[in-house]
Amino acid sequence: MKYRRLNVLVFFVLLLSVIGSDAVIAESQRQAVASPPPRSQGEGPFDTLILHGATIIDGTGAIPAGPVTIVIRQNRIVSIRGVGVPGMPVRPAPEAKPGQKVMDLRGMYILPGFVDMHEHIGSTSGIPSEYVYKLLMGHGVTTIREVGTRNSLKWLIEQKQQSARNEITAPRIYAYHVVRTSDPDKAREQVRHNAEAGVDGVKLFAMPPKAYAAVLDEAKKLGLRSACHLAQNAVGRTNMLDLARMGLTTMEHWYGLPESFLDHSTIQDWPLDAVYGNEQDRFGNAGRLWSQAAPPYSEKWNKVMNELIELDFTLVPTLTIYEASRDLMRARRAEWHEEYTLPVLWRFYTPSRTSHGAYWYYWTTEDEVAWKNNYKLWMTFINEYKNRGGRVAMGADSGFIYKLWGFGFIREFELLREAGFHPLEIIRAATLKGAEALGAEDELGTIEAGKLADLVVVGENPLPNFKVLYGTGAIKLNEQNQAVRVGGVSYTIKDGIVYDAKQLLADVRNIVSQAKAKENFQITQPGMKKKN
Repeated sequence: MKYRRLNVLVFFVLLLSVIGSDAVIAESQRQAVASPPPRSQGEGPFDTLILHGATIIDGTGAIPAGPVTIVIRQNRIVSIRGVGVPGMPVRPAPEAKPGQKVMDLRGMYILPGFVDMHEHIGSTSGIPSEYVYKLLMGHGVTTIREVGTRNSLKWLIEQKQQSARNEITAPRIYAYHVVRTSDPDKAREQVRHNAEAGVDGVKLFAMPPKAYAAVLDEAKKLGLRSACHLAQNAVGRTNMLDLARMGLTTMEHWYGLPESFLDHSTIQDWPLDAVYGNEQDRFGNAGRLWSQAAPPYSEKWNKVMNELIELDFTLVPTLTIYEASRDLMRARRAEWHEEYTLPVLWRFYTPSRTSHGAYWYYWTTEDEVAWKNNYKLWMTFINEYKNRGGRVAMGADSGFIYKLWGFGFIREFELLREAGFHPLEIIRAATLKGAEALGAEDELGTIEAGKLADLVVVGENPLPNFKVLYGTGAIKLNEQNQAVRVGGVSYTIKDGIVYDAKQLLADVRNIVSQAKAKENFQITQPGMKKKN
């Protein structure tokens, strides 16, 4: 009997890995993520908030401008005006009048609030949503698209509404909910149910073609957008180009994209003894897929790319989440794990056959080299897609595979730079392009009069070095030849409310410290015992 129970458990876990960790969730697990406390931080909104003397990087792709003063009333930007000439002293900030808040930001930089297009509010049980939200906002993320919560739809909509009312310390939330059926009629019913509940879009995994078509048709009728993690056990019948033609609005990761232009066959050349539920098989062979597709700039490659662009299709590549596949040691030993990674999350990351994304059964040099080559081809497609006018937005998919909320999103900046994006194109992908993909470009994504006051204030120019956006900052030698930390987001402004970003991250460190003390826990490497 004990053996049978174990088999049932393993089957359930493998089922999760087949169709996505957030696609099938037992009712008993639907409150796996604790709700955050009421908001007790952040100043504002103010009758008038004046941000004085900073340089702005406005999110449109324009070069920095400044020094400027931004005037905000309640939660809206009302004016942006120059207050000096670069290289010359900026006049002091004005004295605050009654009802005003004046922030002297001379020498600092202001960017639009970041839009993270692929997040999960908790990747495994026991992760507080306060921890997730503060990690994100501590890195300047003011908007997230939630594409698969571990909790109920009701809970997700409540979080969305509480964030919109600023009752909790959290980014604004665009809620996408998973449709879980292979029956086309039931699929339409689920889409209608989700719409009535207040979602902004639907999320798809592995489905039969007719179910995909039904979901996307119903979503379009109801004005909902859509996202798809096209699991590799579904691409034999439907590739990403097929879904784009059906009306899918955004692609998550890259599954189904190279299958749209395979060169010598119609399906991926899996090893004949591979099993999809074995995650090392799954992810290991995913890293060998792009080399099987038509080469860059070939006729077939160009045809697929150009059609996707004509369909106004958005790529959300989440390069960051698979980085451990090409350099496991780097991801596992990232410097922020010690202070910012919860014990429950570290255990979830550790090699295991029953945890999603913990596929390090015996990860080899050959696997990493294959993934390095995979990235080169993948990045070539993404960069050229952007160059031809296609939309590329940024998402992190944190909480899996050694990636942490906030930190993973900033790493995506660096990876897009590696792919060939200009730094200003990367800022635009992290702001305006995400807003466009959400249909929110009239409210979010750039620093313009009339838009919501969602802003990021940093002390260093991020364009030459995106590392200054990490909560841990960047290492720099000072004039005394001492290595110091510089950077980190100083303030995150959402809806005109000013949050001390460094304090938010201090709160996260405290949450982690308390969890470690309670368990007498210390991060160890696989194969090493926990310290007593």
